[in-house]
Amino acid sequence: MNSETAARAPAEPGTVLAELYREHWLALVRLAVLLVGDRESAEDVVQDVFSRLHGKRPGALSLAYVRVCVLNASRSVLRRRGVARRATPPGRADEPMDSAETAALLGESRQEMLSALSRLPRRQREVLVLRYYLDLSDADIARATRVRESTVRSTASRALDRLQRELGGQA
Repeated sequence: MNSETAARAPAEPGTVLAELYREHWLALVRLAVLLVGDRESAEDVVQDVFSRLHGKRPGALSLAYVRVCVLNASRSVLRRRGVARRATPPGRADEPMDSAETAALLGESRQEMLSALSRLPRRQREVLVLRYYLDLSDADIARATRVRESTVRSTASRALDRLQRELGGQA
């Protein structure tokens, strides 16, 4: 096979996925941390997404698609947590504790922001993370979350107002 044929040959599914993993794994974990609230669950979310994408057509694999997969998997984790919390008998600890490593990595003000962010409704949290962490446009956020652009703007506005109230004007 000559170099011209090799250039036209379709990419192997594993190669495209491996490249996405190498280049974007850390950023995807950071995205998931902001959504689910802890690094261990975030790493599990990203790992599960990549394992599910194994064998998928290379043409279907893109960073935007993987981000949406991470977003949806994070929603599933939060949904399962909510079900478990409702099923936990009263008097038992139902809030996950951050590991010492996670607490040490996050500064106090950053921890306050993450805590306030975790108290936002799911859609508000997602919109803020996609807008300010990934620097996505309103159109990209609308596509990722499957809502209209006007909904993205109003959701972001309400979320910022709520963060401002909770953090005493420090947001």
